[in-house]
Amino acid sequence: MELILTCEHATNHIPSQYEHLFVDARSVLQGHRGWDPGTLALGRMLQRRFSAVLFRTTVSRLLVEVNRSANHRQLFSQYSRSLDQRDKAAVLQRYYWPYRQRIEEWIEDRVAAALPVLHLSLHSFVPELDGQVRTAELGLLYDPRRPAEKAFCDRWRDALKISRPDLRTRRNYPYLGRSDGLTTALRQRFPDPYYIGIEVEVNQALVGPASGWQRLKRDLAATLQATLEKS
Repeated sequence: MELILTCEHATNHIPSQYEHLFVDARSVLQGHRGWDPGTLALGRMLQRRFSAVLFRTTVSRLLVEVNRSANHRQLFSQYSRSLDQRDKAAVLQRYYWPYRQRIEEWIEDRVAAALPVLHLSLHSFVPELDGQVRTAELGLLYDPRRPAEKAFCDRWRDALKISRPDLRTRRNYPYLGRSDGLTTALRQRFPDPYYIGIEVEVNQALVGPASGWQRLKRDLAATLQATLEKS
């Protein structure tokens, strides 16, 4: 099985030509709305461990949200939607379409050669949102209508239960795997079981040197290896 890793919210960087849009949003950029802390570090570790390909964004989701469809109302944030149509098109042409097209082409090449692909889209979530405490440390998001995705997540969750019984691993939490996003778009292009698209969500309470982050990354890699060997 061919492994591809992606980080749609790898950074909170804003290119200089758009910094004027975010003069009053510095604190927002540092928070979860600006990026997903920990995902790039996890992606790079898994890339080394599995000799996998890694695609990552180079700008904040608050400039353009590459994890949304091109016609989604949240494609541009409250800070960037004031751009005129020409500037929006330029943002899409430079940051949105190339990112999604490179990923799609990489998968298309493998599927055309009858090689099944496992796509892990890496994300992290805040421990509490809008007054609601999240009741999981890890989330595995998939489409229940795709048997290969469900089976893979079931096996990975079982491996995590054995390796890390202290961690609550939930399926399709804190979001639904069928929601609008990159994996959902790719499922429309590539059939099950040749494309298995899973979003991995990590609670940000575990991201950091004092939170067992290094151990968690190692355990995720080890249980992923065990799951791949059974697939």
